[in-house]
Amino acid sequence: MADLTHSELQGRVVAITGAARGMGRAFTRGFLAEGAKVVAMDLSWEPTGFSSDEDDSYRRELESRPDDVIVATVDVTDDAQIEAAFEQTMAKWGTVDALMNDAAMRQRILFPPTGRTTVLETTDADWERMFAVNVFGALKVTRRFIKPMLDQRRGSVMSIISSGALHHSDGGAYMALRPNSREMPYQATKSALMTMMFYLGDEVKDENVAVNIIIPGHTRTTGFDEQNKARQEMGMVSRSAPPPLRPDHIVPIALFLAQQDVSTGVSGRCFDTMTWNREHGLGAEKEWEDAEGAAVLENLASGR
Repeated sequence: MADLTHSELQGRVVAITGAARGMGRAFTRGFLAEGAKVVAMDLSWEPTGFSSDEDDSYRRELESRPDDVIVATVDVTDDAQIEAAFEQTMAKWGTVDALMNDAAMRQRILFPPTGRTTVLETTDADWERMFAVNVFGALKVTRRFIKPMLDQRRGSVMSIISSGALHHSDGGAYMALRPNSREMPYQATKSALMTMMFYLGDEVKDENVAVNIIIPGHTRTTGFDEQNKARQEMGMVSRSAPPPLRPDHIVPIALFLAQQDVSTGVSGRCFDTMTWNREHGLGAEKEWEDAEGAAVLENLASGR
């Protein structure tokens, strides 16, 4: 079983994209709780309009800890904004020890309110816009923030994908895990990100930088309730839908992976978060269930 103590994170510098809400917010709080320094980057620190429960209290929480946090407005498609955040990080702390690529454009941004569409209904512009964020954005941030890790010959890069990017073998032929989710081009970008990170892991192994991929569970993030309400109104919410998980269910594996480098033997892997949690005695889905979110889904499925 992996060592789940986090003493090595004390004073480490962790850069996180998509840090303003959802899992990025959970990552930020999780690393700060372990004594790490955090570069919290997001496109916007203002309420998104995709959820009714957002306010600016979280940003104020981070800004009250200037010794531990850099709050940076960063569009991951903008080289100048990435560079500004990197230069601020180096001026303040002089290094970067880990990077979490969490920022992503969700399917519902392109196709509100349900996020569902077909491949044939998409346009070239839809694909270009989403690949610009989810693939090229992650690439741009990684290129810049991995540099100190390569120089110091130690570090960890982590990227978030989706289970919809996966395939499995059936009788000698490979099949998509859940193509009926109707999430293109989102899932195509996550497949590309996964493959890119596998290849990057091999490229930087001689510099002792670990590269790993994380698949979250079914998570209640910003806009989850609103999206499912829209789907219910269109008859898309099933009674068999699993209860959503709290965003913090993914924090333990992130803390663990942030401490890895190639010398530990943990690199070039894609982890299923809930399988990892169960294997390490951190509980199954029931322990991480978002009770309020589960009630929302149940009410929607029941038409209440």
